[in-house]
Amino acid sequence: MATSTLVQFLGDGITSPTGAGADTSNRRQVETFISAGALTKGDWVELDASKTGADRALYVKECVGVGTKGNAAALGVTLDAATGAGEQVRIVVAGYVEEANVAGATVAGSALVGPIGTAGRAEIEVPGTTTGSVCGIALAADATNIAPVFVVKKF
Repeated sequence: MATSTLVQFLGDGITSPTGAGADTSNRRQVETFISAGALTKGDWVELDASKTGADRALYVKECVGVGTKGNAAALGVTLDAATGAGEQVRIVVAGYVEEANVAGATVAGSALVGPIGTAGRAEIEVPGTTTGSVCGIALAADATNIAPVFVVKKF
């Protein structure tokens, strides 16, 4: 069965030249995965490599912190909370997310890497210190560790 993807929804182009909401932009790519454990909406996630076979690319878990480096495995942000393992969750693997978990002191334009300390929370990239790859860009300053972000596509 064939599918198609709109390049970009920009409203009606006459009275509304901008996207109508957080979920209207087709610069955003959302994939469905299965939770390997509890997840909070807005968490950064990684594939669950403890699974076997193709399940390694089907299950996601909260992205863990990896010291001062930043976790390079961060692949996206969950749009859904999960109370435990086995639940379907939608993950933004590219594009806009209105509320993502980020470190405090995040400002607009900050390049983000996967968690360093707190699991599920992206951190500001520190050139020469963080070695994890950039997983997103903060689009505004954080408010209580939540900020709008643009997820950099890795998946």
